[in-house]
Amino acid sequence: EDETEEEPKLKYERLSNGVTEILQKDAASCMTVHEKFLALGTHYGKVYLLDVQGNITQKFDVSPVKINQISLDESGEHMGVCSEDGKVQVFGLYSAEEFHETFDCPIKIVAVHPHFVRSHFKQFVTGGKKLLLYERGWMNRWKPSVLHEGEGNIRNVKWRGHLIAWANNMGVKILDMISKQRITNVPRDDISLRPDMYPCSLCWKDNLTLIIGWGNSVKICSVKERHASEMRDLPNRYVEIVFQFDTEFYISGLAPLCDQLVILSYVKEISEKTEVECCARPRLDIVQPLPESCEEISSDALTVRGFQENECRDYHLEYSEGESLFYIISPRDVVVAKERDQDDHIDWLLEKKKYEEALMAAEISQKTIKKHKILDIGLAYINHLVEKGEYDLAARKCQKILGKNTELWEFEVYKFKEIGQLKAISRYLPRRDPVLKPLIYEMVLHEFLESDYEGFATLIKEWPGDLYNNTIIVQAVVDHLKKDPQNRTLLQTLAELYTYDQRYGKALEIYLTLRHKDVFQLIHKHNLFSSIRDKIVLLMDFDSEKAVDMLLDNEDKISIDRVVEELENRPELQHVYLHKLFKRDHHKGQRYHEKQISLYAEYDRPNLLPFLRDSTHCPLEKALEICQQRNFVEETVYLLSRMGNSRSALKMIMEELQDVDKAIEFAKEQDDGELWEDLILYSIDKPPFITGLLNNIGTHVDPILLIHRIKEGMEIPNLRDSLVKILQDYNLQILLREGCKKILVADSLSLLKKMHRTQMKGVLVDEENICESCLSPILPSDASKSFNVVVFHCRHMFHKECLPVSNTVSPVQFCNICSAKHRGPGSAILEMKK
Repeated sequence: EDETEEEPKLKYERLSNGVTEILQKDAASCMTVHEKFLALGTHYGKVYLLDVQGNITQKFDVSPVKINQISLDESGEHMGVCSEDGKVQVFGLYSAEEFHETFDCPIKIVAVHPHFVRSHFKQFVTGGKKLLLYERGWMNRWKPSVLHEGEGNIRNVKWRGHLIAWANNMGVKILDMISKQRITNVPRDDISLRPDMYPCSLCWKDNLTLIIGWGNSVKICSVKERHASEMRDLPNRYVEIVFQFDTEFYISGLAPLCDQLVILSYVKEISEKTEVECCARPRLDIVQPLPESCEEISSDALTVRGFQENECRDYHLEYSEGESLFYIISPRDVVVAKERDQDDHIDWLLEKKKYEEALMAAEISQKTIKKHKILDIGLAYINHLVEKGEYDLAARKCQKILGKNTELWEFEVYKFKEIGQLKAISRYLPRRDPVLKPLIYEMVLHEFLESDYEGFATLIKEWPGDLYNNTIIVQAVVDHLKKDPQNRTLLQTLAELYTYDQRYGKALEIYLTLRHKDVFQLIHKHNLFSSIRDKIVLLMDFDSEKAVDMLLDNEDKISIDRVVEELENRPELQHVYLHKLFKRDHHKGQRYHEKQISLYAEYDRPNLLPFLRDSTHCPLEKALEICQQRNFVEETVYLLSRMGNSRSALKMIMEELQDVDKAIEFAKEQDDGELWEDLILYSIDKPPFITGLLNNIGTHVDPILLIHRIKEGMEIPNLRDSLVKILQDYNLQILLREGCKKILVADSLSLLKKMHRTQMKGVLVDEENICESCLSPILPSDASKSFNVVVFHCRHMFHKECLPVSNTVSPVQFCNICSAKHRGPGSAILEMKK
């Protein structure tokens, strides 16, 4: 129920100080609220002016009997008072003007004009059996006029702007003071209720909206302008009821709150003991009006003094528009209700232990809250979480709540230590801005070291090494290693601590012992190459590929010779290093190429032949000797051919490998006629070899030479297929030659046509062109005369008479300029005559 309880909308306090003193001897009969002060009327005819705390500032003895109504203008400078003995007074609180009148009947209401302070608005109304309007006229005389009579006593009046609303026994009327016309009559719903016991409550929400509460019925009326076409003899304004609904209890007062309503209700209930109807505590409800109903927002029962003896008419509700303050007046008590502010909201959340919401509300409204501090709420929230056992969440909230306050951080850490939850807060301790005392971090590390090696290792990795005294922690780890020397977690953590302390040699030893993957990163990061000169074998054993890459990348720090020397007793590792070195650069390790022949032969036969092919520093005789000893045929064949002994190489292929295809391929590579002859001679008595030769040599050697040497009667497998293939190969060669010839002829013809088209194109000759011989314009100034011009394809132009006479018998003439530059015959183009 507590979880689902809704937060109240209003808070209440009793108006005390002077009010308490007054109500001990007297009883309140009415009260009017101004934004600057309060005016309280009593049953003994007194009027008190009070400040908002209830202190008495002024006192007026108006009458010996009950004060029925007090009215103030908007300025708060003029007051109207009426009493049960028929007296009416209107006077200035700060001026000498005053009006007195005594009627022969009790005057229930008085209302001064809202702008009474202005000279042309000196008006007020009184209500007894008649509703009288008093206006000050000539010679400061007050002239009365009857606004309404004949429907019983006037029970209530509210004046707003140019509109006066009043209630009598029959209903509610509204008068327009500009036109002096009554614009509406709202009859009361329940005529069975005595109007003196259950009076009407009136309240203007604004200048055009009147709220009426009578019995248990609420009406909200809106004053509207009538359209000119509808006026005729009707008033120029009319009233529309926009909301109407009933309540559960009798209404004692009304007040607006934004678009909602505050209703003071008189409640009767049946006593459980005597089963007799009695007065209950009055209620103050906030409702949301709907067209024909209402939605209850909040409802509070008020404990006012003497509520058991009060009637509905004894309660009044007054309000201060500017501050949303609501005053509940009863004969023995005055209670003030006000909207709850953000401080009150936070108070309620804290009371309900909704700390997270309270913290969020305080952060949002930190500039407006006065009573609460974000830090205090946050600390209370942390304590609450700790009490509930939610240690991790409490520790996480410390980051946000404690911020950079080192004292509070240290206080919280010690509190977590007392409850044995240092581990919970360890992940959230600040590491930069702020930094706590080293003792705090050491205390947490010792806690983990005693019970959780993995957690200890994680903190050492995550925390910067300058947060704590490294020497103390190293010693603590060493002490624990004495009990468990092979614990990998502690050893690895110790290596990290040595690294923080710049004792890289010790860290490296531990990493190598553990064969840890971070060893290479440590060497690179801290440039520990001088420390690994005697540890190359260990590194290679751990990860030969990474080790070789690192050594080759840092030749300037560890030389090739040093590495080879260190690996002398581990030839398999030496081979890995030299092989990768050779792959990177064929020349760097040339002095070790002779050694590498044996290493490849021993540990890496597949890469021996590629090495022999790529190396230019390898001693061929040594290599041949090793390959022959180990009977490496392919390598021996390559070496023999490289040393120029192709016939021996071919013989070895034929005899050792007996692979005619490889022999043919070898003969093709060497492209030597004698090798082909040797190959034919060797194969002539071996039918399978002859088949291979017939299938492959057609494009290199004339197959007739081989066919003529085949002995009669020799059976050759697939001879027919071989002969057919030879004929097909020959056919294909003929077709290729014919095709190439056709392509050449077609290309030549196409280019000739293109050249002819180019040479047939016209050449532009205008006044800007000159003769290349006489340098005068090529075209004569008089175009009517005949002229001869010679234009070559090279764009050189001559007058016919300027060209030198050709010495040759050939009719073809060449450009003298281009011919003098020794260009080919294609560059001097035939002349064109014009």
